[in-house]
Amino acid sequence: MNIAILSRSRSLYSTKRLVEAAKERGHEVRVIDHLYCFMDITAEKPSIHYKDEEFSATEFDAVIPRIGSSVTFYGTAVVRQFEMMGVYCVNESVAISRSRDKLRSLQLLSRKKVGIPATAFAHSPHDIDGLIREVGGAPCVIKLLEGTQGIGVVLAETKKAAESVIQAFMGLNSNILVQEFIAEAKGSDIRCFVVGDKVIAAMQRQAPEGEFRSNIHRGGSATLVKLTPEERKTAVNAAKIMGLNVCGVDLLRSSRGPLVMEVNSSPGLRGIEEATQKNVAGLIIEFIERNAGPSKTRTRGKG
Repeated sequence: MNIAILSRSRSLYSTKRLVEAAKERGHEVRVIDHLYCFMDITAEKPSIHYKDEEFSATEFDAVIPRIGSSVTFYGTAVVRQFEMMGVYCVNESVAISRSRDKLRSLQLLSRKKVGIPATAFAHSPHDIDGLIREVGGAPCVIKLLEGTQGIGVVLAETKKAAESVIQAFMGLNSNILVQEFIAEAKGSDIRCFVVGDKVIAAMQRQAPEGEFRSNIHRGGSATLVKLTPEERKTAVNAAKIMGLNVCGVDLLRSSRGPLVMEVNSSPGLRGIEEATQKNVAGLIIEFIERNAGPSKTRTRGKG
């Protein structure tokens, strides 16, 4: 098979591992920086141009999108163009966009009765008291909708602190979510790596001393964890609702069961492979081998 990986750099760990895994299984693989692509969207013959090359519908058998959050709009446009050309995309453009919109993704999960932390959203500064009240009061977590890897996430330990942070963000015209703080999680969460319809690997991430964000980019540590059947079911269900074939589902263990924090359409491979000692990249390539084919891209999920 000829496989394209849409990534800003082939030196990134996840990209490098996918290239290695594809080559080990006898495939041709090409890393393409999606920001250097431009598209001919003519109905008769849609194509993609990359630097001095033109890619036709028969150039690749499958595309693995590794789209960074800062370039979601353009990156998903490139993925959509491949879809128009009939090329199989591991994660579809609609599903990537759906998962990147934190508010929309939580609304979709809530509609399907998937457990999430109590969450409130408002535009007016007159609604601050109501926002804090709806999530059970302080302490509470305030998140920028555009934030990633724990950036733009603040734990407000008192109502006064929450009011100040919310006012500051609103004063900058930033969109924010206010969520309940799950104290019993004790600064840890679980990353479930979903491929197809199963969790292939899982790790528990623990925040460092004095920090509540467990992201590895924020200094968190990762260890192997055993999931409960309910946690597996929740992770697979969340991926299905987003319409993602490959994703990371982040869960909190709460007194009322697993709660989904976020569904990540381009999850990193380093942490999960090191914590679990599993060849996650190889399992992704195996999934592509079983499912890729001309015009097999289908939009999963709704909303």
